[in-house]
Amino acid sequence: MKKIRAFAPASIGNVSLGFDVLGAALAPVDGTRLGDEVDIASADEFSLSCVGAFAHKLPGDADSNIVTKCYHYFCEQMVKQGLETSPVAMTLHKNLPIGSGLGSSASSIVAALAGLNSFFDSPFDEDTLLGMMGELEGQISGSIHYDNVAPCYQGGMTLMTGDTSPVTMSLPLVDHWYYTICYSGISVSTAAARDILPKQVDMATALTFGRQLGVFVHALHTGQHESAAKVMQDVIAEPYRKSLLPGFDDARAFCTNQGALAFGISGSGPTVFAVSDNLDSAQAIASYLDEHYIQNEDGFSHVCKIPAEGTLTSELSD
Repeated sequence: MKKIRAFAPASIGNVSLGFDVLGAALAPVDGTRLGDEVDIASADEFSLSCVGAFAHKLPGDADSNIVTKCYHYFCEQMVKQGLETSPVAMTLHKNLPIGSGLGSSASSIVAALAGLNSFFDSPFDEDTLLGMMGELEGQISGSIHYDNVAPCYQGGMTLMTGDTSPVTMSLPLVDHWYYTICYSGISVSTAAARDILPKQVDMATALTFGRQLGVFVHALHTGQHESAAKVMQDVIAEPYRKSLLPGFDDARAFCTNQGALAFGISGSGPTVFAVSDNLDSAQAIASYLDEHYIQNEDGFSHVCKIPAEGTLTSELSD
């Protein structure tokens, strides 16, 4: 019996300065596998089971689960290509909290579609599969965007092109930067976090956004890491979304005093992230956030790097 497992890492959407156009994968330095996994096996009929720390937060009806929708959507695309499909039994290991700002839905989608693609001998290329992932993510968030699914699938830090091929471009990574992430334990829906934003921005804000993004991309390519860090400020979403995050301003103040190069909201929140240029500072920030930013027993923090690899698939033995 053929069995495939796909692991898709957590991710930071926006990375503060790149609203909807920047994203970065996450890998804790202690080796924790921070992300969702999907197992796929041959079966007589389709089924989905859910396990893991946050499985109890999912809809009880398997038909409503995004992984089920991924399977049916994948099969539809296979049929359009004149390719055969077969029933599978899928198991979602739901390790990421829902509405956390860590790309939870993206991780489930990417693991499901990457796993199905591997199970059926890779009928779709990377760009096609990314397009499918964006389509499914859009069904949850209300609009198609790739700032979580792209880095989750491809790894690294990705810049969205706004095109269909290539969907993204990879940006150079800063090897000595650490990303301390902290999930407070509360939930913020992506749709609600988008609704709180203004429908238009003024000219000055638009110019600042464009200038910061241009400087950031250029600085990464030329190794001007200090310049890159200086422009990691969110002028689009953070001024509005931080009202949804208890303790945000105090956390920012501490992290800045601790020497953080940047501090911001991961995706829609409530997860926050701080960028440090040394491990000691990153760990001190994690300790503070554990004590002062986490709101309940579901919260956690990790010191992470951005991995060059994203989703990993492997064949399981019986």
